Amino acid sequence: MTARSQFNYIGKPLARKEDRRLVTGHGRYLDDIVVPGALHACFVRSPHAHAKILGISVEAAHEVPGVVGVFTGKDLAQWTNRLRQAPRIEGLQPTEIETLPTDKVRFHGDPVAVVVASDRYVAEDAAELVEVDYEMLAPVASLEAALAPGAALVDDALPSNLVSHQSFSAGNVEARRKEAHAVVEATFYQHRQTHVPMETRGCAAVWDQGREHLTFHIGNQVPHPLRSALAGRLGLSESQVTVISPDVGGGFGQKIALYREELTVAALARHLKQPLRWREDRSENLMAASHARENLCHTRTSVAADGRILGIELEIFEDFGAYCFYPANYMSRVVAMILTGPYRIADYTFEVKVALTNKCGNGPMRAPMAITSWVMDGTIDAIARQLELDPLKVRRVNMLRTADLPYRMATGETLEDITPAETLESAVASIGYDAFHERQRALREEGRYIGLGLCTVVESTTYGSAFYKTTGIAGSGHEAAWVRIEPSGVINASVGLGGSGQGYETALSQTVAEGLGVDPSMVRILTGNTDVAPYGMGSRGARGGTAGGGALYLCAQKAAEQVLRIAAHRLGLNSAQELRLLDGQVERRINNEWTGTGLFLTDIARTAYLDPTNLPEGVAPGLDFSLTYDPPPMTYSNSTHACEVEVDTRTGRLTILRYVVSEDCGTVINPIVVRGQQQGAIAMGLSGSLFEQVVYDENGQNLSATFADYLVATACELPEVEILHNHTPNKRTPAGIKGMAEGGVMGAIGAVSNAVNDALAPFGVAATHQPLSPQYLRSLLRGRADRNRQEGQD
Repeated sequence: MTARSQFNYIGKPLARKEDRRLVTGHGRYLDDIVVPGALHACFVRSPHAHAKILGISVEAAHEVPGVVGVFTGKDLAQWTNRLRQAPRIEGLQPTEIETLPTDKVRFHGDPVAVVVASDRYVAEDAAELVEVDYEMLAPVASLEAALAPGAALVDDALPSNLVSHQSFSAGNVEARRKEAHAVVEATFYQHRQTHVPMETRGCAAVWDQGREHLTFHIGNQVPHPLRSALAGRLGLSESQVTVISPDVGGGFGQKIALYREELTVAALARHLKQPLRWREDRSENLMAASHARENLCHTRTSVAADGRILGIELEIFEDFGAYCFYPANYMSRVVAMILTGPYRIADYTFEVKVALTNKCGNGPMRAPMAITSWVMDGTIDAIARQLELDPLKVRRVNMLRTADLPYRMATGETLEDITPAETLESAVASIGYDAFHERQRALREEGRYIGLGLCTVVESTTYGSAFYKTTGIAGSGHEAAWVRIEPSGVINASVGLGGSGQGYETALSQTVAEGLGVDPSMVRILTGNTDVAPYGMGSRGARGGTAGGGALYLCAQKAAEQVLRIAAHRLGLNSAQELRLLDGQVERRINNEWTGTGLFLTDIARTAYLDPTNLPEGVAPGLDFSLTYDPPPMTYSNSTHACEVEVDTRTGRLTILRYVVSEDCGTVINPIVVRGQQQGAIAMGLSGSLFEQVVYDENGQNLSATFADYLVATACELPEVEILHNHTPNKRTPAGIKGMAEGGVMGAIGAVSNAVNDALAPFGVAATHQPLSPQYLRSLLRGRADRNRQEGQD
């Protein structure tokens, strides 16, 4: 039975409700919020990667007309608390962060002072007059430098730059190595990237001195956790803080943490007793908002002669940057925990090392575990190359089948309701795997080099509370919802998510409609205001559909029970067992046929609010419901990506000729929204793999702080994506919903890399680094040519 056949409203391709508002310029973003009398902040940032602060001179800036004040880390230390990251995880060093640094700066762009003025122009001009006396320190600008003996300390409170070190072992990989036909080693380097949301970070703080209350306007993905953090750092109670998150122009993980600039603005609004706002420019965003990725992985795989994997050893190094806004272990740890993904592997070890460097601090970015599938399926391709096997056959011999499920991974994670073999077969059939290789051979004779890459993804999503508990990561995975049927019969509903363009207003209204039995047009979703929405954990980890949609679906079902109980009373029935709501009308099943009763939700609502004496015994007036829901520890979606490329070996230019993805992401709430998420995630993965890169030089200077230097793919560079559907509901979630929207990044990274290596196979080279720039691909080919010449001379 397909998902669509079970539901009346879930699964319908309804047009996104929010799009008319957003595409006609009627969205309400942070800068659209008028705050009368607001001052403006501008931050003074370090030009150095690593230096002691000997003194800060603010007098000249103070004298600029319009400047209200210039503040440093010592000022902020009086009004704010430090951020401490100290979850009890073996091998993880506790860390603390000041609001603004008082002793030394740790990366190029570190904020050292802030100017508050009557407008942004004055604040920017005055900021240039703030003089900071620095004593230069040795920069730590790479993983190698960070872990070298005697390296300068990025965080002087730590014994070394190794901020996190964990290891794990299951089975006996040493024994598997001894019995193996071959041992295959492979390396994968994923470069540093950043999120580049269309709307950069910003905030506006309004302190009400009379009520001693802070209203904080900010585009954010997790309004309630942000409120808790903000209140805690300011020494306020949560009831003294309201966080309002209007329309948000993209987040991709960058708008989760409470950043130092935002805390500074809130603290100064309270100190000055005047509203204060801040908007970072694009250069600040690229340089100092939050970075992501930059990890180096090595695999050593023991294999049988037919390519069957006997055991695998993984080593991960991650460059976490200068500050820990998150526990340093958790992103690489997730990579390690789910590495084996769609393959049957019992013997597995991993070692994860995370180091601090003098770069902008890392945080989660859409698919924090993005490298996972490239490493695993890249290892599959490395096995095929070394053993001269067909990479598709190597996948098939190792892949989990339906009969293997539920499958307990070596790390203890349980895979169920996934279909990796099915998505693999549908993807290779669609792209014409056998015909491709015939065409490839013919074109090679003409001097053209095309390649086909496959990548099968098992995408971890949702992250229920039990996952955090078992992995030692602080946090909760629950979500909360309320549904209120108003006296007129319209429905307001809310959940603790923080949307940033995902289409929540449409998709979530369909989950409420399904649970209750009304048309989605009757449902209005309210999010992004902590005084209105229930306390939830926000948007991250592809949890919006499962945790948020699941909570609303269950809450709406709870509301439906009450509505039908009242309806039964109105109809003179002893039980509501044979009643249902459909399109807002109460229907009764008679002789197995559903028939309208002439009673509508509007009638029930009027009775509930305005005629409570006619309610059944024990039913309270009103129709207001709330519920919290803690989803399973993890839900898994899966997909197979197939990418065909051509590499111009003279220039290194890479052209994507065709892209097919076969995806299983459970019950689809809205196909239009899901397709948008699939296309967006694949675009993000391809853009990151081919173009984007944060570049630091050996002194820790950021060389990519403009869009002239940090390249992002546009629609012109991206292929048409062909999407195949193969949806299997999750049996343990409401309506069978799984998370999705990050797997596209994971698959794209692996598929395009494997395709490039297939294209370059005749030259005996393999790309182990990203981005796959023309310069990099040419360097591989030049290196091979140099080696050939050397061998010829020898």
